Amino acid sequence: MTDPVSSDPIPPVFILVRPQMGENIGAAARAMLNFGLERLRVTDPRDGWPSPKAVAMASGAGRLLDHAGPFRDVAHAISDCDYVFATTARGRELTKPILTPEAAMAEARALSAAGKRVGVLFGPERTGLENDDVALANAIVSVPVNPDFPSLNLAQCVLLMGYEWRRQGVPVEPRVMELARTEFASRIEVEKLGDHFEERLEAAGFFFPPTKAPGMRLALRNMWARLGLTRAEVQTFHGMLRQIARHLK
Repeated sequence: MTDPVSSDPIPPVFILVRPQMGENIGAAARAMLNFGLERLRVTDPRDGWPSPKAVAMASGAGRLLDHAGPFRDVAHAISDCDYVFATTARGRELTKPILTPEAAMAEARALSAAGKRVGVLFGPERTGLENDDVALANAIVSVPVNPDFPSLNLAQCVLLMGYEWRRQGVPVEPRVMELARTEFASRIEVEKLGDHFEERLEAAGFFFPPTKAPGMRLALRNMWARLGLTRAEVQTFHGMLRQIARHLK
């Protein structure tokens, strides 16, 4: 079997080893496509191949299954890979580097950028990868999960690795502000709001005693500048002040 044509750097191939449920294969395909990964391989699926249940669950990601195999065993599935990661939650009596998903996908990106082909092994749902499978890998990927309940669903594990691959390749701001059809107020607009507030507070006798008034005004101006108000919020404040003034009169 061959993979779909892809441009350099070559994204990693995700290999599902002896998966038991077609639904999990389909869910894994969906998770991969969510993060722009399309190179899926399946070895010795329990319920045969092709899998109608996998196709149904994959939904819009069904094309990933067209090139997924099946492969006879792990050795054949990774035959063209230069470097292989094995995902496992269990301890192994094997001498191999153990990486977090973040570190593993950072290394995978570096390898791919150098023209290397990377594979990631995911074990069957009930038992995970066997030591014979892990022995074929260059490194182990271990997720820091709850030690009292370490088992991850197959598709969840695929999604986690896909997320780490995507996150390190696509610049994403860790925090953004959704402005909901408005924009931040200009400095002049914020200053005018401050003037309006001071006018109303002065009329209400807020700035007392007079010796403290300059410091109180400065604190208010600093607060308005720090809040990062939108134009809609500035207009709302102006409306509130006008309504209060009309009511008091």
